[in-house]
Amino acid sequence: MSEIPYKIYLEENEMPTQWYNVRADMKKKPAPILHPGTLQPVTVDDLKPIFCEELAKQELDDVTPYIEIPEEIRNFYRMYRPSPLVRAYCLEEKLQTPAHIYYKFEGNNTSGSHKLNSAIAQAYYAKKQGLKGVTTETGAGQWGTALSMACSYFGLDCQVYMVKCSYEQKPFRREVMRTYGAQVTPSPSMNTNVGRKINAEFPGTTGSLGCAISEAVEAATTQEGYRYVLGSVLSQVLLHQSVIGLETSTALKKYGIKADTIIGCAGGGSNLGGLISPFVGEMLRGEANYEIIAVEPASCPSLTRGKYAYDFCDTGKVCPLAKMYTLGSAFIPSANHAGGLRYHGMSSIVSELYDQGLIKARSVEQTSVFEAATTFARVEGILPAPESSHAIKVAIDEALKCKETGEAKNIVFGLTGTGYFDMYAYQAYNDGTMTDYIPTDEELAKYMSSLPTV
Repeated sequence: MSEIPYKIYLEENEMPTQWYNVRADMKKKPAPILHPGTLQPVTVDDLKPIFCEELAKQELDDVTPYIEIPEEIRNFYRMYRPSPLVRAYCLEEKLQTPAHIYYKFEGNNTSGSHKLNSAIAQAYYAKKQGLKGVTTETGAGQWGTALSMACSYFGLDCQVYMVKCSYEQKPFRREVMRTYGAQVTPSPSMNTNVGRKINAEFPGTTGSLGCAISEAVEAATTQEGYRYVLGSVLSQVLLHQSVIGLETSTALKKYGIKADTIIGCAGGGSNLGGLISPFVGEMLRGEANYEIIAVEPASCPSLTRGKYAYDFCDTGKVCPLAKMYTLGSAFIPSANHAGGLRYHGMSSIVSELYDQGLIKARSVEQTSVFEAATTFARVEGILPAPESSHAIKVAIDEALKCKETGEAKNIVFGLTGTGYFDMYAYQAYNDGTMTDYIPTDEELAKYMSSLPTV
């Protein structure tokens, strides 16, 4: 047995006290967010009616490399952080690979995922501003679960618009949110103007994150004392999630391990961006080099098949425009898509890093994802979230390549959370009824043909 333990734990005093802002080290910054009315770069004043003021400042700050984590947030983090970096000895043995596989496990909290890292930060700033509550969207439900926990902790009202097919497929995640006091509405709903419009335009739609975002923004801006918060995509979210990568870097250095390949699932970019940010920073500063792979579903392939262009961040076209890899704001994933990672676009930061060639991207089909998830669960003892399992699939692929070449690479991936509320998807896989759907070029061209002219 190697001297490297199964689980590398950090001491409490090794937990980050600052978030890392990778934009500060990027020579070519992500393109500015544009106002939907004027198409001019937004200001903090433009964002204040939608976001908490401090979060608006963080969103637009691309020069400050480190931002202090308030003590109240660090105290909350201590309930479940630092999270372990686990050596997947059993998976290595199963694959008979010379590669060393490590995963950063973010499921050791009641929300079951990494999303709590940003949820508690956003709830804190809302409480500090004296707000009554917040509104949000959620796809598979991990973000909504995390935010409902955070709002309960700070005594804030929480209104969640949940993608309709997930609302129906994941009733227990919905009930966890309600247990923490959140109001959960399937989206698109008939409760908002934009929801009614989307339902009229797409009768019987199963929804998308873009739809739910539009509804949540409308709900926030039409209720006094409310603001909108988002669980992925935004630069402020990647900033908060940098605690994942900072802890991973510290844990690796503790045992003198140099990562060769770093892998994360990619939907909107929150967990991937959080995991890779400190490592990308080293690359940008010329201190190290890594192979970084973003893994997305073949049914929602924004990086691998989308366009790098300005697009609306929501289906209702009420939010600002961001330059990102996008499939078009009207794109709605197939109803057979079993997990999260349902967003039509990608974080501006991740998009710019991909465009510069600093990271790679792969798309994978969901039956292969669940095959990898099942293999992992049987040998590592954790039932992984479908989202995380995209990273597991490619980590296994990379480890098998090492088996062929004899290379003993260090492979690190993000295990963003657990899949215990995703049993309908696992049931479909186990019953053999799960199918793969890959949109055609013609379908994607239809959605991308309506990209705004900027």
